[in-house]
Order: sequence, then C-alpha cells, then structure tokens
Amino acid sequence: MPLPFDGAISDYFETEAPKAVRDEILDHEGKTVLEPGYPYDDRMDKDDYEDALDALQLELVKLQADVKATGKRVVVVFEGRDAAGKGGTIKRFRMNLNPRVARVVALSKPSDREAGQWYFQRYVDHLPTEGEIVFFDRSWYNRGVVEKVFGFCTDDQRQRFFHQLPEFEDMLVNEGIHLVKLWLNVGRAEQLRRFLKREANPLKQWKLSRIDVEGLKKWDDYTRAIAETFERSHTAAAPWTVIRSDDKRRARIAAIRRVLCDIDYDAKTPEVACRPDPKICGGPDIWHG
Repeated sequence: MPLPFDGAISDYFETEAPKAVRDEILDHEGKTVLEPGYPYDDRMDKDDYEDALDALQLELVKLQADVKATGKRVVVVFEGRDAAGKGGTIKRFRMNLNPRVARVVALSKPSDREAGQWYFQRYVDHLPTEGEIVFFDRSWYNRGVVEKVFGFCTDDQRQRFFHQLPEFEDMLVNEGIHLVKLWLNVGRAEQLRRFLKREANPLKQWKLSRIDVEGLKKWDDYTRAIAETFERSHTAAAPWTVIRSDDKRRARIAAIRRVLCDIDYDAKTPEVACRPDPKICGGPDIWHG
C-alpha cells in the first residue's frame, strides 16, 4: 500500500528535519518518552493507567447524569499541536457517555457562506443547550494559530479576532456555560515520531492531511503563533490549561481530571476527580515551544 502524500513525512525525516530532532528519535528508539525536559522517563504504568481511567469513567457518567438532570451546559475546547493526542483524549472522555448528551464538534473548512459570516457565528451554532456537554475538537482558536501560520486569514482579521475574543468568552461564562480550554502540547521529536507511525500504519493514515505534512516545516511559526495566542487569550474568566502530552496516558488522565475537578455534580468522589498532576498540567507558564 503506497504511503500517503508519496511518503512526504519519511522524506522530511530523512532530508529536512533538524539533526537534533532526527538524532533524538534515532538515538532513543524504543524509549517511551523522548522529550528531555519531560518530568517522567517512561510512560505511566499500563495497569495504573487503566485503574485510574476506569475510576474516572464512573465520574464522567455521574457528571453526565447531573448535567442532564440539572440543565448544566459544559464546553470543553481541545487545542494543541498536530499529533498532540486531542482525538485520543476526546475518545477516552466519551467511552461511556451518551452521544445525545455529550457530542463532539469538529468543523471542516468554512463554506463560502460561513466565510462571509461573523467569525464566531458558526461556532455559536454548536454551543450546548441545557443538559449538554460539547467537546470542540479544535475551535475558534484556528484563527489564532493555524490560519495565521498558513496565511488563511489577514492580519486585520486576526487582530479583530483577538479584540473580540475575551468578550466572546466572557459572554459564554456569564451565560452560565462551564468553559474549559485545554491545550495539549508535545515535543518536536515526539510529534515527528507519531507522524511517522501514522504514515506507516494503514489504519491510521486517514489521520494525516496536507496541513500536517506542511506544518512539520513550520514549527517555529507555530511556536510564535501559540505564544501570542496564550498571551492574548489566557484570562481570569477563561484560562488555559496546558497539558504536556508526550505521555498520552498521563495526558488523558490529566485532561479528564481537569474537567471534573472544578465542576460540582451529584455523588462526586473528590479523591478520584482530583486536581491533575502539576508536573504535566498547569497554566501557559509550563508550555514550552
């Protein structure tokens, strides 16, 4: 079976990737965590991970029941670098939830009609009604990062976005929506390693896009856009939570705990729905480009 995009990811690894990134992958083949600054050398133990995940699944079901019974509205925004584990984390959130209560919004490229609307308009259409949880698999923050990096918006459009953004999110929170913004971050070598695995696996090749391939060459552009986005959108009303996701297991546990810990729901077990590991989960101050 031919490799997607004519093997462009493998070609990038062999001919264009920075030597330090390539060496990190080659010199640590088989190592579960590549990022030198990550606080753990190895992935979370599988049994410990499954035990923690099972307990958190029960808490998520309790939250769902409470949301439906009380009319709460919950929005969880998932953002992050490509291959940071957003889809896999959302999958673990929804394992035992009713899709009529907890739904995923993953919007494609705007139509011509949507492109002519107020930028936030098509996202407003997908906000939850009473008794719903909505997971945004990427969100209005496309304009802050991806659209900037690839030139899909003008500088004026992006400045307007940042000008309107705090008030937009303030309105969501003031309306009573429980808003959680999660940024999953991954190191450059780990990102490339994950892309290489996707490229080689016929069951996961569908996850790759031309944007992913071209984005490999734009790491520094992404870094600058992300840094500015944090600076202009990390507010008291709608703060960012950054999760270092070089270990997917720890990242999934941290993400679920982050959503559960600050929301009240019936029969909550505090020692399970507790604060996430501060070594890998915090504010933008733990983010590294």
